[in-house]
Amino acid sequence: MPSYTGINHLAMATGDMDGTIRFWRDLLGMRLVAGLGGKGYRHYFFEISECDMIAFFEWPDVQKIPEKDHGVPVKGPFAFDHIAFGVEGEDDLWDLKDRLEAAGFWVSEVIDHGFIHSIYTFDPNTIPIEFSSPVAGVDLHRQPRMLDRHPGRIALEGPDPQPGNWPAVERATPGDQRMVFPGEGTVFAGGTESVD
Repeated sequence: MPSYTGINHLAMATGDMDGTIRFWRDLLGMRLVAGLGGKGYRHYFFEISECDMIAFFEWPDVQKIPEKDHGVPVKGPFAFDHIAFGVEGEDDLWDLKDRLEAAGFWVSEVIDHGFIHSIYTFDPNTIPIEFSSPVAGVDLHRQPRMLDRHPGRIALEGPDPQPGNWPAVERATPGDQRMVFPGEGTVFAGGTESVD
């Protein structure tokens, strides 16, 4: 199995990169660590933690998404509900709540979910976001718990990956055939600067 380090980045979209920078960098305190761009678009990355980022593509015709409350069921094609960011503790949660309210953003009350305490809000693009602080003594990473009253058969197999459910790799890609093709971000590693 692969060894994961976190979410390298979530890729979102905006029609207003300046407003997005003001919110994510200046209000929430996430460093703007990379920016790419060319004719008709920009692609910027904000640091959540040492291993995690959120990125935004700015395209001129992007419109804000309709406001949808966090966790409320919908019908039809749908893939994304909200982003939840972890913070170290309760003080961080209250600091964010105070900052967001002072800036005129709607913020929920602090909600107790048993293993986390959370607040909910929306960014300027109407992206639903949650901030969560851990509850002392409850660590679902170390002690997973299934409390669904009617879990499916596959969920009942447990928290760990179950072998034998997918075809085994019969031939791994040999080292001399592992090719990496250049993308726009090669400029960060000393490649050629992008031009319009």
